[in-house]
Amino acid sequence: MKLDGKVAVVTGGTRGVGAGIARSLARAGADVVVCARRPPDAPVPGARFAPLDVRDADAVRTFFAGLPRLDVLVNNAGGAPYRPLAETDAHRHARVIELNLLAPLTVSLAAHDHLRRARGSIVMIGSVSGGRPSPGTAAYGAAKAGLENLARSMAVEWAPEIRVNTLVVGMVHTERTHLHYGDDDGVDAVARTVPLGRLALPDDVGDAAVFLASDAAAYISGASLLLHGGGERPAFLDAATANKNPRDDLGRPGTT
Repeated sequence: MKLDGKVAVVTGGTRGVGAGIARSLARAGADVVVCARRPPDAPVPGARFAPLDVRDADAVRTFFAGLPRLDVLVNNAGGAPYRPLAETDAHRHARVIELNLLAPLTVSLAAHDHLRRARGSIVMIGSVSGGRPSPGTAAYGAAKAGLENLARSMAVEWAPEIRVNTLVVGMVHTERTHLHYGDDDGVDAVARTVPLGRLALPDDVGDAAVFLASDAAAYISGASLLLHGGGERPAFLDAATANKNPRDDLGRPGTT
């Protein structure tokens, strides 16, 4: 899974998942550009920084027009604060959808001609929130659901020159994990809900992005790759057995 000689752009690539993706692309041999509104606190190894607000359509078009070539685009920029639906107005929810759905569309359109010439690849960074209820981040979940569908449509419309896939990402351990899950005990408790027993690392996401961008995935387009450590154990299983004796009515060990 080599990307030698390829030029890659990672939006929101200055920290967290985006920085992990940039590091993995660079290790695979790509010339990596990370873009965000603000520069990283520390340089991302193997990548150069370009300032860009992906919600500014004019700035996005100017940025991509200035690139000599482009082979890989990773639409990673996104996120949302915890915001119950009824506690704020529709405008604020719309801003979340703008960042997580409209901005990747704007960026992809601006990159289209480069990618078509290079027979390149787009990797959308989706979320498990797009496939299940997302209380507190409902607009984010709705946007990620839309992003996955957008990627499938792009994959059909832009084939065979451009491949488009989505990484559907679960919980990731980043420098901001404590804002979501609390201290180390909280993170450990959350990790125990994941079948593989841990949260993903940014480089886990990055390595999967390298695969989708590489020739190893040459026949993969319109796909959604789940990167969630096995998903979530259904809550009803634990609820149904919470007050059960571990032995069944015949005296045999119970099962779950």
